Amino acid sequence: MSIIGLTGPSGAGKSMAAKEAVKLGFKVIDCDMVARQAVLPQSEGLKALVEAFGKEILCEDGDLNRKVLAKIAFSSLKNTEKLNKTLLPHIVALIKPQLNDGNVLLDAPTLFESGLDSVCDTTVAVLADRHIRLNRIIVRDSLTINEAETRLNAGKSDDFYLQNAKHILYNNNDSAAFSSAASKLWRSLL
Repeated sequence: MSIIGLTGPSGAGKSMAAKEAVKLGFKVIDCDMVARQAVLPQSEGLKALVEAFGKEILCEDGDLNRKVLAKIAFSSLKNTEKLNKTLLPHIVALIKPQLNDGNVLLDAPTLFESGLDSVCDTTVAVLADRHIRLNRIIVRDSLTINEAETRLNAGKSDDFYLQNAKHILYNNNDSAAFSSAASKLWRSLL
């Protein structure tokens, strides 16, 4: 059994790398999907977010208004840290029971901030040039350039990942070359 932590800034290509791990039989835990579970209506995670950011982050039906939360949470480094401090413990609590089964790839944008790197046998960061990431998240998330810039500015620098991750995958080239590099790395870590 091996647990590999996968991280990197928004738009770098973590999902593409995770797809290659699936082909090799890894169980992938997508922490973004787990984060959605952590904020379901009436959940402790959602209650904590409302306490931290106010009721304006809720839709009329009581669901989380992700756009409003993102606008507030990514407006400053202080608010981004507040979001992480508030929500990450709820995400971690949902993830830990899933880690005891075979080879696991933990796709976690906030791997180091959550402390989940401590349960990993090794860590991998996917990096890409800022302008490439900016274009990817504009298309992927239907953001304006200002919204995308705000989101990127709220994230960690490449230096953070270079200093903390044991392995680095670069995703500046074509997707076939990146997929091949990711597959080669996953095989070497099995």
